[in-house]
Amino acid sequence: MKIYIAADHGGFKMKESVKEWLFVEGHDVEDCGNTVFDPNDDYPDFAFLAADKVAKSSDKAVGILFCRSGGGMVIVANKVQGVRAVDVFDMTSAIHARTNNNANVISLGADWMEIHEAKLIIKNFLETSFLGEERHLRRLRKIEEREA
Repeated sequence: MKIYIAADHGGFKMKESVKEWLFVEGHDVEDCGNTVFDPNDDYPDFAFLAADKVAKSSDKAVGILFCRSGGGMVIVANKVQGVRAVDVFDMTSAIHARTNNNANVISLGADWMEIHEAKLIIKNFLETSFLGEERHLRRLRKIEEREA
């Protein structure tokens, strides 16, 4: 699976650890930055880059974003047409993001979880499929209509 990852200084350490793990798991990972720890960087720079790549992808790629709370990154990602980003905080929220919202980007708060928790959340997100039920499809169509 193609995965675009990004983080600002607040999520940098977690991103680096998760990136290595995703490679070992056999995923095709592209790091959209930041590629060095910079305490003065700005999360929109990296979130927009990853979200744009997910939106332009034809191979059902996903994005995983990291910052201190997850909130800033998810706000930015949802500004990109075609992105459905959710700030996830546990396995249940990650699974729900996929099954009901068909999310293609998740954001995690590095200040609020340990790396082993983040990996478990990501694993559940990646292994879960969209249910495709009519009520969910109807809601997603309404979002797409608004974006258009």
